[in-house]
This record gives sequence, C-alpha cells and structure tokens, in this order.
Amino acid sequence: MDRTPPHKTLPRLDESLLTHLPPFSELEKRQIRRILDQATSKRYEAGVAIFDEGAPAERFYMLLDGYVRVVRITATGEQVTSLYIPSGQLLGIAKAIGRETYPATAVTATESIVLSWSMGLWESFVSDYQGFAVNTYKTVGKRVGELNTRIVELATQQVEQRLANALLRLINQTGRKTPDGIEIDFPITRQDLSELTATTLHTVSRLLSDWEKRGLVQSKRKQIKVLEPSALVDLSQT
Repeated sequence: MDRTPPHKTLPRLDESLLTHLPPFSELEKRQIRRILDQATSKRYEAGVAIFDEGAPAERFYMLLDGYVRVVRITATGEQVTSLYIPSGQLLGIAKAIGRETYPATAVTATESIVLSWSMGLWESFVSDYQGFAVNTYKTVGKRVGELNTRIVELATQQVEQRLANALLRLINQTGRKTPDGIEIDFPITRQDLSELTATTLHTVSRLLSDWEKRGLVQSKRKQIKVLEPSALVDLSQT
C-alpha cells in the first residue's frame, strides 16, 4: 500500500453533493450545509490507505466518488480483501458497531473523493439528523449480511461457484453496461479476486482463462467484463 502523501484538500463543497445520499436525503438544505461546514474533504490517489486496521477511530467518512477496498490482515500476516465499497456510502463507522478502533483497513481502489468528520460528532449526527442513524445501521446490516454470505460460501461451495458469485456481486454493485456485457467499474486484479474467494492466484487465473475461451468473461489487465451474466448465475448454483 502506498504511504506517500495521499490526498489533497478540496474547496468548499455544494449541498447538492449530499442531498441524494441515504444518510442525508431526509435533511433540509441548511442542515446539510451545517454538516458540510464541519467536514474535511480530500481527494485520494488510487492505492492509498484512508485509515488502518487497529488505529484509533478518530474520524468517520463518506465516499463521494470512487471505490474503496476493505482489507483485513490475518494472524499470519496475509492480506485479505473482505469487500468493496462503492461511492455514496459511509465507512470507518466504528462507533456504529461499538468499537474504538477501525476493524479493517480502507484502501482506495481508484482515485476517490472522501468527506470525513471528527468521531466526536457521531452522537450528535445520530440524534439530530433524521434518517442518519436508520440508514447507517442499514448499511452495517447489509455489510454484515454480505460477510456472512461469504462465510457460508467458503464453507459450502467449490472455488468455481465462489468466483462466479464474487463476480456477480461486483457487477451488481459496481457494474457498468457496455455493448457486449457488464464491466466492473474499477481496476481489479486476479490477485484481488483470489483474496475475495479465499483461493490461489493460479486457480483464479485458470478459471478466468477457461471462462474466456467459453465467451463468458473478458479479462484484461486489471479489468474484467462479464459477457454472459446468466451463465455465471448457473455456475454459481451448480
């Protein structure tokens, strides 16, 4: 992970940036202005850690643009990608799960624009802004559900099924339609996919090469396009 100076502070942002995002969509314009005036806005290059696993949770974040990879470090020191977070979502919300430290590292998968607030504001956001708490806990529930699904997949499915499911989740969350398929809308490597599916790089490469020959996917350097989603659905259920 890149540890060089990671970000640039951005100029004053407009209220319209938050009006359509679930945690703030029920608020009045003046309330959103107050929230933005308390925020720090930064642009991060790709491959930069926004916060690190185990560090004191001093701030919470909103991803305005880009994609973030959530990474855990195992007891043996291996890096494991837990999930990807698309733009428009909160992250680093340790308070929502009763923690004082970040449970994972958040790494930008693309160039990203991020808002952040002091964690000292968390309680006032929850109590003062209608819908903030409800939507935050929906987000937590959704992520816990996704992680639980992955645990079940690891325990019960073959590698081919796990890889198919991982690609289907990614195109559902971040897919961009093209004339011949659905492309994952950020750079993703075969190593990333091996971490997501708890298998080896060799196995992922072998399966993707086989699927390419069958016309199911198209895989280039850090870019994957699903050409036949229905075929992946069949593979995921085999």
